[in-house]
Amino acid sequence: MQEIGKLVLIVGLMLAAAGAILWRFPGLFRWVGKLPGDISVHKENFSFYFPVVTCILISIVLTLLSWLFRR
Repeated sequence: MQEIGKLVLIVGLMLAAAGAILWRFPGLFRWVGKLPGDISVHKENFSFYFPVVTCILISIVLTLLSWLFRR
């Protein structure tokens, strides 16, 4: 049970640090969601947005990080 507490503490600190960085530098990740290949449809009373390429990029990064930390 002690390992879970450490993991929750580390994840919480990482989220707090990421939040502080995004709060301090709001334009740092302005490119996220605006990559070529992200689907964006805007009509009169309707708008649809699905960041396909952004999701793929985040998935690749998280896969590589999990692969590195498992070794």
